[in-house]
Amino acid sequence: MSRAQKTPLSLVRMKGKGRKIAMLTAYDYPTAQILGEADVDAILVGDTLGMVVLGHETTLPVTVDDVIRAAASVRRARPQALVIGDLPFLSYTVSVSEAVRNAGRMVKEAGVGAVKLEGGRAMLPVVRALVRASIPVMGHLGLTPQSILRFGGYKVQAKNPRAANRLIEAAKALEEAGCFAVVLEAIPADVAARVTEALSIPTIGIGAGPDCDGQVLVTHDMLGIYDDFTPKFVKRYAELRETMREAFAAYIKEVKDGTFPGPEHCYDSDPKDK
Repeated sequence: MSRAQKTPLSLVRMKGKGRKIAMLTAYDYPTAQILGEADVDAILVGDTLGMVVLGHETTLPVTVDDVIRAAASVRRARPQALVIGDLPFLSYTVSVSEAVRNAGRMVKEAGVGAVKLEGGRAMLPVVRALVRASIPVMGHLGLTPQSILRFGGYKVQAKNPRAANRLIEAAKALEEAGCFAVVLEAIPADVAARVTEALSIPTIGIGAGPDCDGQVLVTHDMLGIYDDFTPKFVKRYAELRETMREAFAAYIKEVKDGTFPGPEHCYDSDPKDK
């Protein structure tokens, strides 16, 4: 029997039942297939594709078309996971109408089940408009990578009581505006625990401690593929970069010394040989 397709409401219900939510990123068809086989709860087609796939130094150059193209390939894998499209830099902050248009494109052209945006109280009109347009919204507070120019780099947020209280109030406001979940990135664990306790919607932590309702990591980070920058909160579950390097080197050696392709990799003139 096939598993049921997960929706934003599925994640909210998981919090209500005390079940942890596992989310990872994907930007292509085969990765999404494997994540689906592993039974991940949610797949974020994040703007991190700008760094781990496209080779940019930040997420800022990513476009709506970049995310749509990646998200469409993820959806073609037909995972049971909820697929969430990340709204990239300047795609939702210029105007509310442009935000609805861009989020709507992700739903119509890529088939995502929800979108994610960064920011607190300033984003409330956008969140309300998207919800009115029947587009589920995941919020994102704490270290918001699209704001690194203002932050002066990737720095832990909400480290003092005043900043922590502002973040908690912003999370409550996002819930009231209609968000079905909130990502909490790079904040002290005790602050994340307070946010999680204060909300009826799930919190998804990334560098926010164990008390969040779920966790997310960038797949290229946790597999050891991308190593230009490794945040403290990343746990390496594999070292595929080294495995890939060894495989590539073995292939190159065999091509150069003439041992690949071998007889078993060759066709002959027998019509039955396909």
